[in-house]
Amino acid sequence: MIKIFSHNVRSEVLKLCVLDASLMGLLVFALSAASRMESGITPGTMSDWVALAALALGMTLGASLTGGAAGLYQGRAVASMARALRAASISLLLLVPIAFLLVQLLLPAGRHGPALGVAMLGAIAALALSRLYLGLGSRPPLSRLALLGGVPMAAPAGAAIQQGQQPFEVALVLPLGERLADALRRGRLRAWRIWAVITPSGMAVPDTLRGQCNAAGLKLYSQSEFSEVGLAQVSIEDLPPGWLTSARAMHTSRIEAALRRGFDIALALGLLIFTLPLLLLTALAIRLESPGSIFYQQERVGLGHRPFMLLKFRSMVVDAEPGGVPRWASLGDSRVTRIGRFLRLSRIDEIPQALNVLRGEMSIVGPRPERPGFVATLRLSIPHYDARAVVKPGITGWAQVNYPYGASVEDARIKLAYDLYYVRRRSLFLDLLILLATVRVVLFQEGAR
Repeated sequence: MIKIFSHNVRSEVLKLCVLDASLMGLLVFALSAASRMESGITPGTMSDWVALAALALGMTLGASLTGGAAGLYQGRAVASMARALRAASISLLLLVPIAFLLVQLLLPAGRHGPALGVAMLGAIAALALSRLYLGLGSRPPLSRLALLGGVPMAAPAGAAIQQGQQPFEVALVLPLGERLADALRRGRLRAWRIWAVITPSGMAVPDTLRGQCNAAGLKLYSQSEFSEVGLAQVSIEDLPPGWLTSARAMHTSRIEAALRRGFDIALALGLLIFTLPLLLLTALAIRLESPGSIFYQQERVGLGHRPFMLLKFRSMVVDAEPGGVPRWASLGDSRVTRIGRFLRLSRIDEIPQALNVLRGEMSIVGPRPERPGFVATLRLSIPHYDARAVVKPGITGWAQVNYPYGASVEDARIKLAYDLYYVRRRSLFLDLLILLATVRVVLFQEGAR
């Protein structure tokens, strides 16, 4: 694992991303230059070579973004060739308009069509070569874990590993009666190619034993440490007293705060302007399908537990909650209209929340804003639930892109584990990863109800 701005990235996946980018840059540059030479247009001046280099660099950056948005570097896509092909196809489709703009801006008029084709050919060849490299046996293996004490991995960490959603597998269980030092000395862990040993939370581990593990090339984590480092979520029950005071979200500089606000305003305005025709069609469809208002306002809890009115397109029938008693949505909920079901699957119903962002009540990225009734219940059932209110709620967030729609107290507990990870390790880099993952969630309709 490699830490980038407080967020841990699997080193094998990062290497794959670098491999894709390197091949992309080299092939786009080489094929573009060769194509121009074959057409009798030799890049003779420095500006010609700079334009080709800028095209290659732009394609490389664009492919990295579209690959992340399509889930090309997710653990499941790296481990499965079928998933990798699907993600690569979507990534290339998303890359076409970026390549078109780059060709228009950087290359002289007259041969934009052939140049676009050559640039996309280079992108396809780069992804094909890197995936062929994986298919020939260089695929990053699942990192193998040893559990000390035979204690099952706590949910949701254990479930995520068992379902193949994380790049780890539990390969060995060591009983507490067998000392870890003995297993190290006999070479048992090396024989099983163990990457990390997971100890029960709260178990004291001597520094000498940690040193022996480091010397053997083994990572040693408690379950709570592994949840945060390996699975990007916190173990809520194991958070130490005063943990919130050291969270990155509590130490945002004025410069970062200004950047975040400017980013929120720019993205919210861009979202509203770009989707304006879609918003008008959506409003018309809602009006024609069922009586009632086009928009739906609902009280939610925001920064510092301050209430605000969240704005959405109406996706349910009028009076969906008789008596005003809050209810979680369920799969196949009969209250959802036909148009509303499509809006919820595509997340179009969430776009009006950009107005909440412009008003300063929400951010683009942050924990999902909850209703006061749910908050009153959940804060009594789940430790540290109030800590999610130290940042503005968001249209998308770390919990939203890692876990489906929550419809129970247990779901809320799992999503809080992701939300508090975001609070502890918030950075602009993590926000970028969340935005890219949001594209994947919308494209594949993950977790909507």
